[in-house]
Formats: sequence, structure tokens, C-alpha cells
Amino acid sequence: MIAITRKAGVLSLLLPVLISCTDTPVREEKEKDSFTAQVDSVLGLMTLEEKIGQTVLFTSGWDVTGPSMDDNYREYIENGSVGAVFNAFTTTYNLELQQVAVEHTRLGIPLLFGYDVIHGHRTIFPIPLGESASWDLGLMEKTARIAAVEASAEGINWTFAPMVDVARDARWGRIAEGAGEDTYLGSLIAKARVKGFQGDDLAANNTILACAKHYAAYGAALAGRDYNTVDMSENEFRTTYLPPFKAAHDAGVATFMNSFNDLNGVPATGNSFLLRDILKGDWDFDGFVVTDYTSINEMVPHGYARDEKHAGEIAMNAGVDMDMQGGIYMKYLKQSIQEGKVSEKDLNDAVRRILDMKFRLGLFEDPYRYMDKTREKEEVLSEEHLEVARDAARKSMVLLKNDKEVLPLKQGVRIALVGPLVKDEKNIIGNWAAAGDREGTAVSVFEAFEERLGKDNVLYAEGCKVLGEDTSGFKDAIAVARKADVVVMVVGELEGMTGEAASRTDINIPGKQKELIKAVKETGKPVILVLMNGRPLTLEWENKTADAILEAWWPGTMGGYAVADVLYGDYNPAGKLTVSFPRAVGQLPLYYNHKNTGRPIQPEDPDQKYVSRYLYTPNTPLYPFGYGLSYTSFAYEVSTDKQTLVPGETLTITAKVTNTGERDGEEIVQLYVHDKVASVTPPVKALKGFEKIFLKKGETKSVKFELTAEDLKFFNPELEWIYEPGMFKLFVGGHSDMPFTHTFELKTE
Repeated sequence: MIAITRKAGVLSLLLPVLISCTDTPVREEKEKDSFTAQVDSVLGLMTLEEKIGQTVLFTSGWDVTGPSMDDNYREYIENGSVGAVFNAFTTTYNLELQQVAVEHTRLGIPLLFGYDVIHGHRTIFPIPLGESASWDLGLMEKTARIAAVEASAEGINWTFAPMVDVARDARWGRIAEGAGEDTYLGSLIAKARVKGFQGDDLAANNTILACAKHYAAYGAALAGRDYNTVDMSENEFRTTYLPPFKAAHDAGVATFMNSFNDLNGVPATGNSFLLRDILKGDWDFDGFVVTDYTSINEMVPHGYARDEKHAGEIAMNAGVDMDMQGGIYMKYLKQSIQEGKVSEKDLNDAVRRILDMKFRLGLFEDPYRYMDKTREKEEVLSEEHLEVARDAARKSMVLLKNDKEVLPLKQGVRIALVGPLVKDEKNIIGNWAAAGDREGTAVSVFEAFEERLGKDNVLYAEGCKVLGEDTSGFKDAIAVARKADVVVMVVGELEGMTGEAASRTDINIPGKQKELIKAVKETGKPVILVLMNGRPLTLEWENKTADAILEAWWPGTMGGYAVADVLYGDYNPAGKLTVSFPRAVGQLPLYYNHKNTGRPIQPEDPDQKYVSRYLYTPNTPLYPFGYGLSYTSFAYEVSTDKQTLVPGETLTITAKVTNTGERDGEEIVQLYVHDKVASVTPPVKALKGFEKIFLKKGETKSVKFELTAEDLKFFNPELEWIYEPGMFKLFVGGHSDMPFTHTFELKTE
């Protein structure tokens, strides 16, 4: 029966309405899956204070013994002054808090429980940037689904993910949380992750609300510095940074989180253009908008609001429905409404949106549906989930270099493991690792090699720490290297060196690790670098020095096993970069689909003066977007079915791909297009399609791409979404830095 009738209260009067609405057949279009009548019935019984309470989100805390909540927050829940809580999980704890809300408040409205389930809950998958390198949309939907299953079993019904910001500056720490630099690929990944978290039915007990963040353009923060200003044309905003949010919306994402930055002088938290005009206007978004942590308060130091009360008025008027942690709505919104600074109509709209999501989750039917001890015991860290984590990790890894085919490792070859991250279990699961275990569950590289080779057959030396000046461990590292046939060095960043509030002006491998690599290389033994990091690093010296380089990112709970799987060839690496790796930090921001200048550099004359170039450093990245090696090789033969395209018709591009090597392997086949002349300067190339295929050695497969005039649209100077007649170039290949091979003409008359 309806859970809110378990206590005597005002909502027991609504039982007939709630039951009848629950049984109502599916409505047409916009009202489909909505709970309008129930929401309006509840809203009609609420006092002004209770309405405001639904817009308030506060954090729980964790101490050494587990979760805890500030006494004031518990009082807020009892008073109906809080509508949602975050950073609270486990069935026992969340059940306790939900019982306070349902059984000890006047109306018994259930709480939402949110958490940063970014790349797994207990079972941790590769960081999102790493996982995006798999280019495997089905895999990314599956890992988000598993994260939702585990989180929902521990009382969570809302995640602050996916982050769908396009990011082109490796100095920005939060690049780790997204899908890289490309709008097209990022939009597809946004859809996959939303679908994974939310499933097909939000009322199922193993689905959770997703949250598209950070709305909008946070990935373009100036100088790659977190929380910083964003200033760009509306054309660039709509072309590059907005589409992944639209993709998340089209996938049915339940909530949006506004970003910390200001956009063209207006903080996103108070930006009615973003929230009222685009999101709730043009897109007709029917979920709710939550702030990022205290971002309403921060409009005061932005210089956009006089004080916190004024900031709250700006936020509510702009379309912010829920205040995360700032306490502004709770403190000031009643007064602002009484003074006529905020309309109660806007507050009602916010509360409707929040209540609607609680109904969609089934919380009014059973507020305890996400607190299932049986599921918590059986589904969290299950063998099935751990196996998917291992598969996701190896599919995310990118082979950057493999001179003389030093990889895969041969059986019987004596291996020395060297580096500060060889035995690491803390950093291997990365930043924003939710409830992941950094001490017991995560599998280190050392553990995986020891299990594979036997305890007495693994040589090891730490060499140095990730940070610090101590080189006393170099002696041991050199000694074990000399005893080995091949040295595998596991180096990189600490998990806190990338992520929120972790922007860096120096993106070299930190500390004394580079000197350690040099010392080991001088032994004359082949050196294989395994990188664990959350962002592109500057690796020009390492690229010249090491014999092989494997970008493992922070690979998650089963990362050590996955590294061994790839190094020994049990899995043939197939990952491709979704973000360009610079040669030097001074190139940033750097991305493949940049525009040409009026003085472009000529590849055949790289030292030409008075063209758009750097002195002493090429414009090109060290490793381009879409790049990644394999233990096998692939050959392409590309053809098109026509040279002229007209609206309403389709241009078919066929790529015959042959595995020309000696191993089975996967290839990510990529289609790029360039518009030669347009009314807005076009990018030098743009990804328009891709397909991941598996080929046995010697096998050939045909991959077909279809282009229409719709695929060639862009925003013109009047911000109209159009296509224009003209000539286009294209190529199909294994990465973005390849020559164009075919041309076609788009004719509109």
C-alpha cells in the first residue's frame, strides 16, 4: 500500500487519489510517465515552509565509524526543512534517515539520497576519460548500469553523473570525469551513461536518477583553472559545448546540475538564458535543476549578487530548483517571496519537479525500496561486476608506443616491476571513486603479476615516491632491473592530482619519476612504461626514451589484472584516445578539430616565418585524438558510392578493413569530414561516425557509413541550424591525423 499512509497524517486523505493515479494508463506525449495529479495533490497540502524544504539539499558526513549527520540536519529533516540528502549510503543508515522523513514529519514526504557515483559505486571502473577511450558505448552503458545496481542497493537513488563537459585543456583537473574533447563522441557517451544509470523504468528498485553536469561550458574554464570564467561566442557555445547536454536531455536525464563558472559574465547558477530560455524553454525539460556545491552563495564573490539573500532570489528566478549545501533557500526564500522578490509560482514549479521525480522513483509507493539488505549483500562487488570491471579496464587502455614489438611480454621472460605505483591500491581506482575500497578490494599491478608468475618470480623495487625528492631507492631499482630481461615501470599521478580543485600548470610525470626512468633505462634493459593518471601528460621525453608506453589511466578495482592481461597479450589493446596529448603544456588548449587561420602552417615547410606556429615546438599533438596502437595491424580500402549529395539522399562510404598482422584484434574505424568553405569558418576536420570491429588475423570486414545533408549542418552567423552547398573532403582511418582521400559535393539546387 502507499507508504505515506503508514502513519496517521494529512496525506492519508490522498490515498484514493494516489491509488487511482498510480493505476492511470500511460498518458500522451508530454504527460507520459508523469504523476501530475499526485504531485498537485501533495503540493496543495503543503505550507510555504514545507515547499521550501523540498528545495533544500544537505550533505551527510562520514567519520571513522561510518556515516553521521549533523544534529541540525536531523532536526531539519524532522521539521520537513530538507527534501534531499547526499553523501549518505548503506541500507541501515539511509533507512534510519528515511524513517525520520516518512514517519516523523507532518506530510511524510520521502527524501532523495544523492551521491557522486561517477565511475562505479563499490565496484570501481576506469575513470570516465579512460573508459571513453574504449569507444564502446555498450560497455559504458553496462558499467553505469552496474553502478546504479550497486548504489541503489545501498540506499542511493540519485547520482551526480554523468559529467558531459567537453574538455580541451589538460591543465583542468576535471577533464578526468568526462569523455574528452569531441562533441559528437561526447554526446553519444552522454546518452549511453544516462541510459545505464536510469534504465528503462525509474520505478524499478535498481535504477537511479542521473544528473547531467556541469551546465554549461565548464570544460572551457580559462587557463584550465577550476571554477574560472568562461567567455565565448554563442555560436561556439551552441556548436561545441551545448550538444552533449542536449543529448543527455534527449536520453531522458532526470536532473541537471549547473556549473560553477560564469558564462559571458553571468554565473551559470543565476543564468536564465541557460535555465529558463534553453533548458526549460526550448528543450521543455521536465526534470529539476540542482546547484553545484554552494554555487548560489558563490554569486556574491562573483560580484553578481549583493548578498546571499539576493543570490537566492537570482537563482530561483533564473530557474534553479534545488540548493545544494548552501542553505540559501532555507534561510531566505520565505522572506523573498513575502517581499515579492520571488514568485511563489516559481517555487511551486520547482517543488512540482522535485516531487515528480520522487513519484517516478516509486518513493511514495515505497520509500524504503532502495534499502534492501539482501541486494546489498548479493549484488555489491559481485563476481559478475568485478569481471566487467576487469574487461572495462583493459578495453580502456591505450598502447601509445611499442618499439621492436617489446610487447606483448613473452612467457618465461624475467620481469622487474619498478615504480611508486606498482604495489598501489589507493590511487589505482582514481578520483571520485565513490565507496570504492582503496585498501583491500582493489588489485595492484604487483598482486596481478605475483598471482600470474608466482611469489618467488617477481622482482620489485619502488624506486621513489610519486612526489618528493628522495632518490635513495634508485639503487635497488637499478639492481633489480639488471637482474631482469624486461623492466615494467608503473608511474604517474596520485589520484588527488587530477579531479576537482586539481588544476596543474605542469603536467609532466611528477616528482623524481622521470629521473628514475632515466636511471633504469641506462641499465640497457627494455623499459615498458605503464601510466596511471587522470589527464593527458606531456610525454615527449618518455616517448623518445621508453621502448613501450601503455596508458592505463586509473583503471579501477580490477586494474592490476587488466594491466597484466594487456601486457601479456591475453587482451590485444584496442583503446583510442578521446583527448589529444600535447607535446608541451604551452600548446593548451589543444584539440584535433580546431579551425584554420588565415596563415596556416604548411607541413612541408614547418620553419616558415609569419604563419600560425610556435617556435621550436610543432603545432601538432604528440598523440592525436583517435590514436592507439595494437599488437596487430590494419589496412584500409575506402570507396564512396557517389560524388554528389543532395538533401533527402544518402552518401555511402565503405571501408574495407583487413587485419594484416599475426594476432586477432579490434579496430575503431573512424570517419572524418571537412567542409572546405562555409559562412562560418569550419574546423579542419570533424568526426562524423565510428564503428568498433573485431577481426581475426587475415580477416577483412566492410564498414559502411552513411552521410546525409543533415549530418553537415552547422550554426550560421544568425545562429540558424543549416547546411550549405559546397565541396567536402573525407577520410576513414584509425585516428584523426590522417590525410583526406575523397571529395564530394553537396548540392541544394
